[in-house]
Amino acid sequence: MKISQSLAAALAATCLLTAPLLHAQDAAYPKQPVTLVVPFPAGGPTDAMARVLAQKLGDRLGQQVIIDNRGGAGGGIAAELVARAPADGHTLFFGTTGTMAINPSLYTKLRYDPAKDFAPVSLMATTMNVLVTSPSIPAKNLTDLIALAKARPGELTYGSAGNGSSNHLSGELFRTSAGIQITHVPYKGSAPAMVDLLGGRLSMMFDTIAQQSQNIAAGKVHALAVTGPNRSPLLPNVPTAQEAGLKGFDVTIWYGVLAPKGTPVPVIERLNREITAVMATEEMKKRMEADGANARTTTPAEFTALIKTDTAKWTPVVKSSGASLD
Repeated sequence: MKISQSLAAALAATCLLTAPLLHAQDAAYPKQPVTLVVPFPAGGPTDAMARVLAQKLGDRLGQQVIIDNRGGAGGGIAAELVARAPADGHTLFFGTTGTMAINPSLYTKLRYDPAKDFAPVSLMATTMNVLVTSPSIPAKNLTDLIALAKARPGELTYGSAGNGSSNHLSGELFRTSAGIQITHVPYKGSAPAMVDLLGGRLSMMFDTIAQQSQNIAAGKVHALAVTGPNRSPLLPNVPTAQEAGLKGFDVTIWYGVLAPKGTPVPVIERLNREITAVMATEEMKKRMEADGANARTTTPAEFTALIKTDTAKWTPVVKSSGASLD
């Protein structure tokens, strides 16, 4: 009994001593500018999302958040850099669905482990694609398109920004979910694919709403469905793929912040609070809507669960597509 009482007293004393230390560690962070490593070049949609967050997050942290663009290997170069960085919260990773949930099954020589090398902090936003078709395709809705594809197996084509890209895997998931045969045509980026779609040399393409909204409004392409669980405010008259009859179809693309594994919990919690506060403002919500996205934050545990769920979702899709990169 005396031993138990002594142990209890020691534990209580430890807790009393540790709590102020944890609070002090939280309050002391950050001690210097924070680097947010973006896995793609400047000027793209991922970079734009990161820069919007960096400015506001820096204001709340009281330190500048510097963007470091490290493109290459589908985001692998940037991810590896952060995975090997000091776990003190001063080097963060701007992760995406691709870097955290798709790359593990796409790349044969991945030099980082999304599940073991990172401490998820929070989501920042989600977005989705829209399925657009060439005006030369006689399909007024998704049901018509699926029927046409079944009547002409292998003849209809869909373009993408390359093997393993979100628009490629959106098309692959569409192919398997609808039970149709359509032919994938990879390009070096979305821009050349769009040229061929507008020219009638491609049948269809999954692309971001922000990039397609003007083409849709001008009647240059036909929008048949959006890939998320809800309609987009930018395209209120375009149904979701599920509404159009493709049950269970959901391609939601997300962006979020992660730290190296081992980053102190108080630092993770501080970052989570500040990101949540930034994205809860009306300014950020409207900014996301203008870009065809939704402001969405999570707890670290929820973000961890999402990565696990999406990895399990995309692994069979990647394998079915046959896509594989070194």
